[in-house]
Amino acid sequence: MKIIYFATGFYSSPLKQREKQLIGRREIVAFPDLGMSGIEAKIDTGAYTTALHCHDIKVVNNVLHFKLLSPEHPEYNKKDILFKEFGKKDIKNSFGDVEERYVIKTRIKIGVRIIKSVISLTDRGNMRYAVLIGRKLLKNRFIVDVSEINLMERRKE
Repeated sequence: MKIIYFATGFYSSPLKQREKQLIGRREIVAFPDLGMSGIEAKIDTGAYTTALHCHDIKVVNNVLHFKLLSPEHPEYNKKDILFKEFGKKDIKNSFGDVEERYVIKTRIKIGVRIIKSVISLTDRGNMRYAVLIGRKLLKNRFIVDVSEINLMERRKE
């Protein structure tokens, strides 16, 4: 039970925080707003932000354009994705170097949970996983069991 203090005094309420779900070190994710599903993501508690592999990233007339994944990826569809609302953020990459990346707000689906999150766009073509899920998205939602993979997919079966 959570105790909440109001100006008028104490109020006791059975407000429950959503239960944290157990996930593995890799999970299958989807990006419903981007028309992308079935992508294996690396769960990285060492990374703060979530990153999505894109290429051909450019801004034309204040609209962000990019293509998801690489042409070699089985889910690649050549589709040009457009975002009118986006930002730029300095993010430390896996080598410790700071790079400026475009960021978007979009929904990501992990298991049955759909979470609106800020995602950075970067070329992860030389990395094993097209999606990296960072601590900011995981916090207060998931517990990671590094000895397991695809726990959310197995629960669907």
